[in-house]
Amino acid sequence: MERRIDAVELLDGPLDDPSALAANLRDLRRINRWLGGTTISAAAIDALAAHRQDLTLLDIGTGGADIPIALLERARARGRRMSIVAIDSRPEILVAALRERSVAAVTEGLQLHVGDGRSLPYPDRSFDVTHASLVLHHCTPDEAAALLREMARVSRLGIVINDLDRGWLGWIGAWLLGHLLTGNRYTRHDAPLSVRRAYRAAEVAVMLRAAGLTPIRTIRGALGRRYAVAALPTPDLTDRDDLGDLGDPAHPPGPTGVGG
Repeated sequence: MERRIDAVELLDGPLDDPSALAANLRDLRRINRWLGGTTISAAAIDALAAHRQDLTLLDIGTGGADIPIALLERARARGRRMSIVAIDSRPEILVAALRERSVAAVTEGLQLHVGDGRSLPYPDRSFDVTHASLVLHHCTPDEAAALLREMARVSRLGIVINDLDRGWLGWIGAWLLGHLLTGNRYTRHDAPLSVRRAYRAAEVAVMLRAAGLTPIRTIRGALGRRYAVAALPTPDLTDRDDLGDLGDPAHPPGPTGVGG
């Protein structure tokens, strides 16, 4: 399946229906819980930080903040101290998140802020781990490159990317979920399109390496149609500023001197 670049998800457009947006965030929370999105993120974070009893995490593109809340509940149950800063570039989404689930405003250890993952307002190495779930497929290759570099910059231990794996089986599953789970127009439109726009896990590995990161573990969920990649900074690449345009890993250029 070729990566689709000629269509825009509703969540990337005007968010002028607060009730529908809140319902979409509720759908995403169910999907993350039922199909293992939260579980694979937790496992990937442990691949980087299982040895740490105190952990700070930045969550980019937090949406309804359901994964951060679940991670904090899991940490408390295990006697682990965790604090999470969760950001989203769309203030409308954070307002809808609080409307749909007011506990997000009072969850101990959780802070919600407006912020863009491609230009983070935090100093270098501000957090132990930086995490992004269902964000990368919204990005062009250039935007993804900027996101990964910023995630690496603010992380001490490494980063976690959780996203969909492009393919027809995943597309069929997303279409069925969008039509059987809900009548929400955002979910119905965006779920199958998200799969079409997603990067394969192997493509993400290429992007991570180009951004100065080394993938160390890939965990799969949802019958293999979703993955979380844990990546460490690559010591001899993290200071490079000459990586340039990564291009689209789904459409690699031809060899030198040959049209791609």
